[in-house]
Amino acid sequence: MMRLSSDNSFHFELLRLLSQAPYHGADVGELLTAAAKIEAGNPESYYSVMFALAERVYAQAKAIDSAKHPVSARDAFFRAATYYRAVDFYLHGNPADPRINDSWDRADAAFRRAVALLPIPAEHLVLRADKSATGSLPQGFDIPCTYFRATAETSPPRPTLIIHTGFDGSVDEMLHMFGFAALDRGCHVLLFEGPGQASPRRHQGLGYIPDWERVVTPVVDHVLTRPEVDSRRIGLIGASMGGYLAVRAAAYEPRLAATVADDGVYDNFHIFKRMFVKATGLEFDTDDAVLAAAMERLIREGRAPTDAKWAFEQGLWSFAVADGAALLEKLKAFTLRGIEEKVRGPVWVGCAQADQFFQGQPEQVRDTLGDRCHFESLGSEDAAENHCHFGATVLANQRIFDWFDEVTR
Repeated sequence: MMRLSSDNSFHFELLRLLSQAPYHGADVGELLTAAAKIEAGNPESYYSVMFALAERVYAQAKAIDSAKHPVSARDAFFRAATYYRAVDFYLHGNPADPRINDSWDRADAAFRRAVALLPIPAEHLVLRADKSATGSLPQGFDIPCTYFRATAETSPPRPTLIIHTGFDGSVDEMLHMFGFAALDRGCHVLLFEGPGQASPRRHQGLGYIPDWERVVTPVVDHVLTRPEVDSRRIGLIGASMGGYLAVRAAAYEPRLAATVADDGVYDNFHIFKRMFVKATGLEFDTDDAVLAAAMERLIREGRAPTDAKWAFEQGLWSFAVADGAALLEKLKAFTLRGIEEKVRGPVWVGCAQADQFFQGQPEQVRDTLGDRCHFESLGSEDAAENHCHFGATVLANQRIFDWFDEVTR
């Protein structure tokens, strides 16, 4: 595959953005032009180039008369939202950096303007997760959602996909990754973000929780109140680390007809520890506190690879913890171990053959779930070998939605 940057992390993130082009989230030439301007390994260069691109496209969008040309304006606002969302990707090592919230607010504003121009405008909702006496987050919290109808008619009821991201994504990315593909197939779509994800982390200060059913169950409750929804054909899709979150939720939410883990994740602690071991050169059985201190030292000295530095800093930010030892300790709860048999419905598990993050994880989910799992391994012959099959989004959606249609008929 043609390299978009000599920095492995930058290459992957640019490919990830480019993968949204088939579903209105980006355009090819402007992203390739931006990629050529970014200095490899320099987060400030990534920020400044992507911010300039976002500003230019947003200005183009605003200049379009949306009353006369709603499709043109909509697509430009979608692209601007994508680029604004990319702006702060490498800035989370300093949680106080005002650009983190500023770029998100700009992305959210562009996204809202775009979805208001759809043939059936999106509906913005805030659902509530109840307090829990035993959960990892005992207080209640808000669940921001965006709902898309495939048709204005309520009859016949249609299948509905509930979709969420993982470690570092957002609602708008999920629309371009899965949402439009579902709408094209006549399914209603509800996108949401939970603790640790873009809006709840920024506006409620919430870090990730392992008991993701606390987020999914109120969403299912809401979907079941809508007359246009076929209650027998509700699916849940989780992307990246969301592959763990979705299967975890499915273990406790029996009303889901089918679940998609793109890609499969069995043990998040193992994923992060292996990445930090590779960066530091230490052994896997190194004490967690020693390993975390070694990672922190590499970052301070400017010697950490971009991907490991980003994962460490994003981990502290999205899990709302103060240091690496606390991050690794918290990650130990993010595993399917011990709840595998609670998963009753069918699960589509994706495996990207050259995944730089999840090596071996999808196979563990497959082996654990047995005949409840439909396993898809996609590789370089289809340009689908990258994490979450970025670069082959159309193919991945064909496999996912054809399977969902078959198993929920």
